[in-house]
Amino acid sequence: MTSTPKPAQPISPAAYGALAGALKSIFWYKRDLERFIRLWATDHPSLLAHMDFSGYKWATADEFVDRLMADERQYRDLSLRMMAEVSHLTSFPALKRHESAESLIAEAREAVDHLRGLVDRQRVAHEQQSQFDDELLTYRAVVEAQHGFEAKLAALKERFLELERMDNRQKAGRLFEPFLNDVFRLFDMEPRLSYSLEYEQIDGSLTFDTDDYIVEAKWWQEAIQPHHLYSFNEKVRRKGKNSLGIFISVNGFTSGAREAYRESTPFLTIEGLDFFYVLDGRLTLDELLRRKKRHANETGSCYFPATMFPGE
Repeated sequence: MTSTPKPAQPISPAAYGALAGALKSIFWYKRDLERFIRLWATDHPSLLAHMDFSGYKWATADEFVDRLMADERQYRDLSLRMMAEVSHLTSFPALKRHESAESLIAEAREAVDHLRGLVDRQRVAHEQQSQFDDELLTYRAVVEAQHGFEAKLAALKERFLELERMDNRQKAGRLFEPFLNDVFRLFDMEPRLSYSLEYEQIDGSLTFDTDDYIVEAKWWQEAIQPHHLYSFNEKVRRKGKNSLGIFISVNGFTSGAREAYRESTPFLTIEGLDFFYVLDGRLTLDELLRRKKRHANETGSCYFPATMFPGE
């Protein structure tokens, strides 16, 4: 008499979620994440059918893991092997070339440790199929609530409003930099925190549409004056003729500052209301920068607020 084989233990949805989180943390650049996924899916070409790798990094990781989870029967072995491999990573070469390598590697280690804990529990846990189905529904709700793009924007919008309400403006100014970093990271613009050169301090930089931008950000009570833009213009010019800049001033720019760079500019300007349009979901940060850059190329002007965009 032959016994009926025991069904394979389902993979915990929490483990799938931890895998997605680890992939987002251990790869900073989209192309590195894409290479990793394609390598693992070599024997499963259908897994990547019509998958768009040009979107945001977090969306790519979520979509790939969602596909693994949606057809666990077919991809179970692949999922378990990948979880085991990723959960035992101890070095992160894809992050070492980044200026903020130390903090990013610490974040990656935390994500990998979390995955390893869930994988270890997976080895000893036994869950009924009904429990798995309940967890799956819960996981998808959590993904939609916590990892969805709209939820991330809403959280950033609330942070922006909290900064605006702060009485301690010095503290608000310090918190503005990590806030900007999180906004740019959400849109896969590879931000780098403030860094010092031999003769100057740069607030930061980012990459967008293959171009690198020097970024300076101010949340002052008053609008930016012409001499502030003159100084920033020199910083940008010293980086080379193809260098670009973004000057962010939450409280805007004086008419004199806007007039000074009305016909020729190596940088774009962003005001607080521009950011609010992005955080409110009226347009993406990509669209904001592309419209401003196109306007600067066509007119030479650094100033083109979102309120002047056609249709706004």
